[in-house]
Amino acid sequence: MGNKTGFLFLYLALVVLLGCHKGPEDKTIRLAHGLDVNHSVHLAMVKMGEDLEAISDGKLSIKIYPNQQLGTERECLELLQIGSLDVTKVSGAVMENFSPRMRVFGLPFLFRDRQHAFNIFDGSLGKELLEDCKKFRLRGLGYYDSGSRSFYTKDKPINAPDDLKGLKIRVQESKTAIDMVRQLGGSPTPISWGEIYTSLQQGVIDGAENNPPSFYLSRHYEVCKYYTLDEHTIVPDVLVAGTHLWNRLTEKEKEWLNTVVKNSISYQRKLWQESEREALEEVQKAGVKIIRPDKQLFIEKINTVYDNYRQDKEIDELIKKIQSTH
Repeated sequence: MGNKTGFLFLYLALVVLLGCHKGPEDKTIRLAHGLDVNHSVHLAMVKMGEDLEAISDGKLSIKIYPNQQLGTERECLELLQIGSLDVTKVSGAVMENFSPRMRVFGLPFLFRDRQHAFNIFDGSLGKELLEDCKKFRLRGLGYYDSGSRSFYTKDKPINAPDDLKGLKIRVQESKTAIDMVRQLGGSPTPISWGEIYTSLQQGVIDGAENNPPSFYLSRHYEVCKYYTLDEHTIVPDVLVAGTHLWNRLTEKEKEWLNTVVKNSISYQRKLWQESEREALEEVQKAGVKIIRPDKQLFIEKINTVYDNYRQDKEIDELIKKIQSTH
């Protein structure tokens, strides 16, 4: 990452800067995330801010810091925990490092389809896992659609799991993602989102895995010309607040925030569908070959991943609940 001392100084300066609260009268909610401003999540957050100002008659507002301005997803969660940031959006894969039961969402081919996933996220189990976050000075607010994650590579198309052998594949800081790629024969390589493009260019990694809009908006398609839609995971994006924010809001303000969050989630999911279509069209125009493999080959290869996780009674119980939900 470069000069660690310099980074630490920058990090501490940021903490001091953001940590200077005006007090209870400060009603500007500071929200940071790592996505592009054209991403459906960012657009939904903009709408959330507009709705919040309207519903509160200007008493509450949201200041958004996109594009990793305030750090990686993990760093933003740490800022939430110490009270130097109010809200962030992180992948469920990163969230599992802070709220361990959420790692169930990272299991490959767990959901039958997108609607099945939404039924879980919006149902009692999804709410239960959001509640878990409170143990870690975090408060889960809801789930944005992050589509299905698939592999993309520079030099070699992935038609079957065996094609991953020997390839260094970028994954998030997620044990389930690391286990999955390793089981499929690849070499999982955790790298932060902002470093992927140059790592691909320099040959540090051979490919990565993500959803179509992220593949497109990150411009990773400029380097990777093969996109294999195996759709191995449906990992949600999680909107998370720090408990310090929640504790300083009045009951009415909490009600306002919950209302605009719910509306923004509905809005984002509609935007997401269009952004997926656009992303796949645009990357194909740019010369990317879209591969639709036999998913059963991948499903059969990851059985032992489930065997390992089923040894954890809590995770096994969650798997059974999810698989039995319609």
